[in-house]
Amino acid sequence: MLFDDTYKTIVTASEGLFREKGSKFLAYAYPIRSEADIKPLVQELKALHPKARHHCWAMRFSPDRGVYRVQDDGEPSGTAGRPILNAILSADLTNVLIVVVRYFGGTLLGVPGLINAYRTAAADALQQARIIEKTVNDCYEIRFDYLLMNDIMRIMKEEQAEVLGQDFDEACTLRFGIRKSALNGVLAKLQQLHPAVSTKYLSTI
Repeated sequence: MLFDDTYKTIVTASEGLFREKGSKFLAYAYPIRSEADIKPLVQELKALHPKARHHCWAMRFSPDRGVYRVQDDGEPSGTAGRPILNAILSADLTNVLIVVVRYFGGTLLGVPGLINAYRTAAADALQQARIIEKTVNDCYEIRFDYLLMNDIMRIMKEEQAEVLGQDFDEACTLRFGIRKSALNGVLAKLQQLHPAVSTKYLSTI
């Protein structure tokens, strides 16, 4: 196989903690399904910790691990969001958001101290998390004649494709997810089945 079609992420939310010179850094790690998940989770923590000085975060998203964002939330540039992201990168995880909530203890930590605190708190949250490996799946939609139903479902079963949704009328529509490395085999079988079977790429999950 010429490409990596697996990735690691966390199963459920987890928490971590780091204390330094009176400051308290509470880390919250979340599995996320889209970038739209970020704002509600951050807002929820701001409501939970209204007296905290900072709510800094980093996220890494997409199966190819190519999307990331960092937010220092008032801390000196590069001292919060980036160290949190580095904890995610060190664990080689994706589809993860980590928010670190800081309660200021009255003593300035300096740039090295902040970097260490945010990174350590984030890493602690990940150490408490259960990590799983997932396959990179492509989602496709196929349209076909009802008479081909049994053959289509047989191919889905043979190729271990996950049926995500279906609409069976005169013209049938089925949405399925398939591991990237098995994609070409499925598409070839569908095309061999009947020229009228049409396939459309939807997304990668």
